[in-house]
Amino acid sequence: MPKVLVSDKLSKTAVQIFKDNNIDVDYLPDLGKDKDKLFEVIGQYDGLAIRSATKVTEKILSAAKNLKVIGRAGIGVDNVDIPAATKAGIIVMNTPFGNSITTAEHAIAMMFALARQLPEADASTKASKWEKNRFMGVEVTNKTLGLIGAGNIGSIVADRAQGLKMKVVAFDPFLTPERAQAIGVEKVELDELLKRADFITLHTPLIDATRNIINAEAIAKMKDGVRIINCARGGLVDEAALYEALKSGKVAGAAFDVFVEEPAQNNPLFELANFIATPHLGASTTEAQENVALQVAEQISAYLNTGEITNALNFPSITAEEAPRLTPWVKLAEALGSFAGQLTETSIKGIRIEYEGNVAALNTKPMTAAAVNGVLKPQVAEVNMVSAPQIAKDRGINVEIITRDQQGAYEGYIRLTVITERQERGIAGTIFANGKSRIIQVKGINMDAELTPSMLYVTNEDRPGHIGRLGTLLGNLGINIANFNLGRAEVGGDAIALLSIDGEVTAEQLKEIASLPGVRQAKAVAFS
Repeated sequence: MPKVLVSDKLSKTAVQIFKDNNIDVDYLPDLGKDKDKLFEVIGQYDGLAIRSATKVTEKILSAAKNLKVIGRAGIGVDNVDIPAATKAGIIVMNTPFGNSITTAEHAIAMMFALARQLPEADASTKASKWEKNRFMGVEVTNKTLGLIGAGNIGSIVADRAQGLKMKVVAFDPFLTPERAQAIGVEKVELDELLKRADFITLHTPLIDATRNIINAEAIAKMKDGVRIINCARGGLVDEAALYEALKSGKVAGAAFDVFVEEPAQNNPLFELANFIATPHLGASTTEAQENVALQVAEQISAYLNTGEITNALNFPSITAEEAPRLTPWVKLAEALGSFAGQLTETSIKGIRIEYEGNVAALNTKPMTAAAVNGVLKPQVAEVNMVSAPQIAKDRGINVEIITRDQQGAYEGYIRLTVITERQERGIAGTIFANGKSRIIQVKGINMDAELTPSMLYVTNEDRPGHIGRLGTLLGNLGINIANFNLGRAEVGGDAIALLSIDGEVTAEQLKEIASLPGVRQAKAVAFS
């Protein structure tokens, strides 16, 4: 009988689910706080169910000789060393959609608290001051709510705000016009949102593109008296810049549930009367805790009893029989998606994936999930191979699958096309006999390039001297070229250079490369 440890506080109903599924379960909700004790006992268990208190480190995993699956009740897995778990062959699951309503409602609650200065008024009244004239609030009715991030949680916030008779404008590179219309928001660029919004709420993951998306420069573009809410991730807002804006009155108020450093202690923002803080309560409701607990218990039970994998972050849904042939193609599909996703800067309307030759006869579902995951990953940090198709559907991104049995120059290949508002960008790849992934076509231009961890993608006009200028500049910048792959559509037309390089290219270096004569685009792409 499989044995599971519940090391954090989970619903007793979840414990019963384990028992109903013939799982031997130990409910020790305080054990996760004792890393030494956890290290001692973890070797006894096949499964581990946790929330945020248990830290599953590489050291803990080194003692988990029988552990097969870790289930996190909730979306965040910062407390799990996923690379170490993957190396150990341990599946890591989460419950990505169980907290959405709760987090959205917390954002709405924070907006109301800001509008009517509720925390400060409460403290004043309890101090017997009765300062009725001091707390002059504002209505939310007919105000404009600026939504930064219109995914699962953001769309719920939009729905609730519309019920409050608010106008909702949204900035999200992945939001299509059709999806925007469906959820009743006006899609705008970030600068326009900053200029128009009376309230701004953030619902986006923390990635390089969103870190400090609200900074001093962004605040300067906002209306005087704007109010800012962040219940998403610490680091989306420059806290120092916000402090100055709150002191000056440029920002009338801000309400945060998340901070750059957590637990947040002695934060300068706490000194300000017009700042509201809660201790990361976004997912803290009875209903949300129950939902995610039940989900994780069902997922762990299904995996231990039948091998079914749901919401896995580090493993695709592939059977043992399929694995030897399918795994290289899954990796290729994800790499092609990642390549296209890193090059895409506008909203995605559709993804078309074509399987031709011998690959068309394989199970294409995990390949498709991997490809969509690759496309979305640069913008949606918490996406995984299981949740990617649903997230794409929720965002109104049409995923089209085409299979063809006929063979051409290659026995089999995958072509992935990302369709945006501005253009279609296609990339094709195959698997060579050595099992390595190769790019064979980009934007209709044939080439042969091995995928490497760090690459430089350059599009340019086909003119004499370009290769020399590019090579010389890279040398001057100290960037070593491992491989140089070229292709062109026609003489004097579009050309592409795809270079494997040692190390990473900085943003400043990319600017210099992009400034070369004839260069239309220069992007750094990375593959894990």
